[in-house]
Amino acid sequence: MASIEAQRKWRRKNKFVKRQLNIMARKNVHDYLAEIAEDHELRGKGEAVAFAVYTTMALIQQGAFNDEADRLHQIFSDAYRRDRETFAP
Repeated sequence: MASIEAQRKWRRKNKFVKRQLNIMARKNVHDYLAEIAEDHELRGKGEAVAFAVYTTMALIQQGAFNDEADRLHQIFSDAYRRDRETFAP
């Protein structure tokens, strides 16, 4: 964990453009994020989270005019709800 002074410096520097996201998640979620980062040549788990949000939003937007994208989004949403306990903190 970063020192208190390092955290303050980061917050001052990025207060208008970034927010720090510290999440409590199961180990498998952290492992999946690391795998996503590696597979997609991202800069770590934080960027993997941003990528997951980006791809989810793209799927939602595509679903507005593409039936297959909408169907996939619904399948993923239903599967997550069914398996939520595997991923929930």
